[in-house]
Amino acid sequence: MAVAFLATFVLGSTTGLIHPACYAYVGALLPLIFAFIYLYTCANVRGFGAATILNGTALVIGLIAGEADTTYIIGITVLTALAEILRKVGGYETLKGLRWSFLPFAFSFFAYTAHWWTDTESALAAAVEEMPAGYDQMMIPVINNIPMLVIALVVTIPVAILAIRLAERTLKKAAATFK
Repeated sequence: MAVAFLATFVLGSTTGLIHPACYAYVGALLPLIFAFIYLYTCANVRGFGAATILNGTALVIGLIAGEADTTYIIGITVLTALAEILRKVGGYETLKGLRWSFLPFAFSFFAYTAHWWTDTESALAAAVEEMPAGYDQMMIPVINNIPMLVIALVVTIPVAILAIRLAERTLKKAAATFK
């Protein structure tokens, strides 16, 4: 499941090839995939560790690839800790614990993209090096559109709720292991 989660991260990252806005806001839709991976992982990891395994794998690969900046490290660590705490409080064996813990976990990709807003200068410089000419100029309006970022973050919550419910209905066998 960690490989599937990592592949989802890569898929989200490559949406930036379409347009910078895709990269910046795809995190609001990725919970539709994350939910299935998270539910299956939680069904097999009945205590502490489901969120840690998934986000930890993404973090380690990010560190190895040189893609993990301070913002990502802090963001993913905080989101992972919140998911693990909420799952413990809600109960490792309960759907309630699963559902509540998925909410912070659903924001995991935003920890990766947050550098656009926390270190804009470096993000633009990296775009000049790594992307086609003019990509950095297409990024600027996306970065400056803070209301759209807020909307994307807010929309992530109902998407995450819908996604975990869809995962429960689809992965009935795994979901049935919870109370």
